[in-house]
Amino acid sequence: MSEKWLYWVGCAGAFDQRNQQVARAFTALLDEAGVSFVTLGTDEKCCGDPARRLGNEFLFQALAEENKSAIAATGAEHVVTACPHCYRVLKHEYGLLGHEVLHHSELLARLLANDRLACTPGAQDYGCTAYHDSCYLGRYEDIYREPREALRSVGGLDLVELPRSGAGSFCCGGGGGRVFLEESEGKRINHMRTEEAIDAAVSTVVTACPYCMTMLSDGAKDKGDAFAVLDLAEVLVRHAGARQGEATIE
Repeated sequence: MSEKWLYWVGCAGAFDQRNQQVARAFTALLDEAGVSFVTLGTDEKCCGDPARRLGNEFLFQALAEENKSAIAATGAEHVVTACPHCYRVLKHEYGLLGHEVLHHSELLARLLANDRLACTPGAQDYGCTAYHDSCYLGRYEDIYREPREALRSVGGLDLVELPRSGAGSFCCGGGGGRVFLEESEGKRINHMRTEEAIDAAVSTVVTACPYCMTMLSDGAKDKGDAFAVLDLAEVLVRHAGARQGEATIE
């Protein structure tokens, strides 16, 4: 592939131990598919999404200017990130003119469709599996098809839908900066979503968002390790074959 991609790691992929595993899985898939990419390393700052959502516009603007300069310096014309919150900011709020910005579920689905990646069957470790729609990926960006198509590339998965899914999905409780806050009254949102997954009798919940990963993992632990939580890239990397086609990403 001749395209040069910038992989925007995000704060979760850089600093959170659980989401660092997602970053490793995703980069392994990029390597397997022959995708040439760079990262900003220590030049990557927080995208500013939490600051803007919680009302600190000055901080958001300062972070945005630094990040835009760092992105421009790479010469990359394509940006990919595994975080829907970073994705929305980079795509719609930074004004990255001339840059294609994709979520990792979009790029992975494209690689699979173009035979840059191939997945082999092997669903015995997952049990009944459901994909949880991130609010920022689903309702904000209308990305429902790509992560499900990527999951279906793993033959033999017992895929089901949660009681609320797609455009009618229910929040994990972490959006709008809430991942950093505590509920002061009422029931925890992540517990409510966890209970829906328990009622659906799933063994594995697949996410495509680090906030959802954190909130659902915490909810599952609070309910006695009720189910496993994996990112889409973590599922695919377990089944990615060595076959690479001649098609290129367009």
